[in-house]
Amino acid sequence: MKHASLLLCILALAACGQAPAPQDLPTVEELAADPVRLKELRQQCRLERAKVGEDLCLRVAEATRKRFVNDATAPYTPPKDPPKF
Repeated sequence: MKHASLLLCILALAACGQAPAPQDLPTVEELAADPVRLKELRQQCRLERAKVGEDLCLRVAEATRKRFVNDATAPYTPPKDPPKF
């Protein structure tokens, strides 16, 4: 009996340490390259974030940021003549 309970404790602890199976999530670059899919996933994340998954929604947000900011590669060029108020 003592050995059985010890064995059950060991098995329970071993099962707790297993990582979940990796999901096949698209990369941020793939999402940023496909605006139609990105728009659909943004809508799904807004409506049912728990069902879609936190990891995918974070990637969708990062891809949206990349598309909006364009990785800040375009330098700011102020106008030659300042605005007159």
